[in-house]
Amino acid sequence: MSSIQTQFLELAAHHARYDQIDPTSALKDSASDKVVFIAGASRGIGQATAVAFAEAGARAVYLTARSENALKETRDLVKQANPETQCAFFVCDVTSAEQVKAAVEDCVAQFGGIDAADANAGYLGPWTKIGESDPEGWWRSFDVNVKGTYHVIRFTLPHLIQSAKRRAAEGRSGGHLILLSSIGAQLLMKGASDYQTSKHAINRLCEFVQSDHDEDGIKCFAIHPGGVATELGLKMPEDLHAYLDDKPDLAASFAVWLCSGKADWAKGRYLSATWDVGELTALKDEILRDDLLVNRLRAKA
Repeated sequence: MSSIQTQFLELAAHHARYDQIDPTSALKDSASDKVVFIAGASRGIGQATAVAFAEAGARAVYLTARSENALKETRDLVKQANPETQCAFFVCDVTSAEQVKAAVEDCVAQFGGIDAADANAGYLGPWTKIGESDPEGWWRSFDVNVKGTYHVIRFTLPHLIQSAKRRAAEGRSGGHLILLSSIGAQLLMKGASDYQTSKHAINRLCEFVQSDHDEDGIKCFAIHPGGVATELGLKMPEDLHAYLDDKPDLAASFAVWLCSGKADWAKGRYLSATWDVGELTALKDEILRDDLLVNRLRAKA
């Protein structure tokens, strides 16, 4: 039996935003009075996520990426989506602890805190067999996907913890942290050792965040955003491009849904943005009972 057969839920799949996760209708105002920090917000999924949170009524959206011009474009889209949402940005490379720390401090100085953080920055290099790989290029995947994600986690967590406590006192949910994973985390495809191993590590890192900070009120999720024809996605081998049929606003709207508090029960787990959230929620008891959607060694009983 292929391991892939035991790692996915048989749920209805979506390829674009739909009613239950639409920030302009079902989730309208779900992000009201909240500050959202997004790393990797200059294009693609990160850009769509910034817009989606604005549509959901976020008080402020704070953007980081390496391109100032692209960040300005995202800022303009945020303002178009909701003129009431404040927006600021910081040119930042997530592989630098100092730069991420400075970005987080600037966000807090401007907007007073952080209620949700989205570690969206990612990297995908050429697919090459390990024995033929370039060592620096191979480790670049870990520098961005794992080290960069760790930096976002490390410096936003103190503020997310404050948000979780403050929002709980208000009868709301706060302290949400979204880590961009991939369906590749569960796959074993020749030539993809750097990318898929780094994403597998993201899933485990999500579990550690939850284990270490569950008592602080943190809700952490590792998400597969779907197959999106972003600049990064199109770096995959051409025979896989046919699977890149999901819209960026699917993952963006799914992130808003996660941060609305409706999925707090699924914290610490790997989730796919393509899964129908109604069907996913219907499996809540089974998922919690059997501790599903986490990284585990599969062994015969």
